[in-house]
Amino acid sequence: MKALSSISTFAGRFFVFFVIAAAILAFSVPEPFIPINDYVPFLLGIVMLGMGMTLKPADFKLIAKHPLPVILGLIFQYTIMPLAALLIAYLLNLPPELAVGLVLLGSVPGGTASNVMVYLAKGDLSLSITMTSLSTLVAPITTPAILFALAGHWMPVNFWDMFTMIVQVIIVPVALGLILRRFLPVIVEKTVTVMPLVSVLAILAILMASVGANAESLATAGLISFVAVMLHNAVGLVLGYAAAAVSRLTPSQRRAVSIEIGMQNTGLGVTLATAHLTPIAAIPSVIGTAWHNITGPIIASYWSKRPLNNGHRSPKDTNNF
Repeated sequence: MKALSSISTFAGRFFVFFVIAAAILAFSVPEPFIPINDYVPFLLGIVMLGMGMTLKPADFKLIAKHPLPVILGLIFQYTIMPLAALLIAYLLNLPPELAVGLVLLGSVPGGTASNVMVYLAKGDLSLSITMTSLSTLVAPITTPAILFALAGHWMPVNFWDMFTMIVQVIIVPVALGLILRRFLPVIVEKTVTVMPLVSVLAILAILMASVGANAESLATAGLISFVAVMLHNAVGLVLGYAAAAVSRLTPSQRRAVSIEIGMQNTGLGVTLATAHLTPIAAIPSVIGTAWHNITGPIIASYWSKRPLNNGHRSPKDTNNF
């Protein structure tokens, strides 16, 4: 178990390099990875099970004790990212399938890797965990509803089918993880140390399956898609921080909100696009899987070296970005 824990720590630390290598491999030799697409919902479920196993009742106490930062973060999550995606889709004149895929990327909840990045960035970890958990729990309603409202004119969006799938691959595994932690705490404590490794392998498998299935589309539409995803991610990080600053949140909270908004659950985006839209609509989430895990460590490293002033009203707060 100690060996697996060490491997798990190593995999988490160098995740970005594994992501890049996996994407290049699947793009160069796509055929072996295409069959994995049949298991993408199951793989995402494993990732969310690991998330559920790490959650504790204390993680949700922040909502009761200090609800404003959590509520604001949730509002920013589900307004900034989908609206930014819609605007970028129009500005870049994206084809309908790519436009829908980008809006989908903006409509999914925060990704679990954001918690690690917030920790490294010396951000408010409790706020980050609570935002990830809450945005995930409301995703069955918010994600299909936002996608239907903003992108339904480009192609049909079946709200109930997406609702059902999100419940199956997100809510049920998270709930199962919580139940296991409640009734089998000893086993969970021993298992949870290797869950990062399991999650890394599952995410890499999802990425390689998606890249393999979309290799030809990536070759033809890859450049404009990369530009769209990079712009979208940058807007999320910057506007997330700015919105938190305008709302008078502390610098550590601003960092948490920025990273939470900028790093999406791309695995869910890939799963929903593949199952309910088109393979091309999955491209933004495929690219996001790699790109978010490049910019996340970069900004976390930058902030880790910047001093924090957690006063709400200090004039120096605006210089902490």
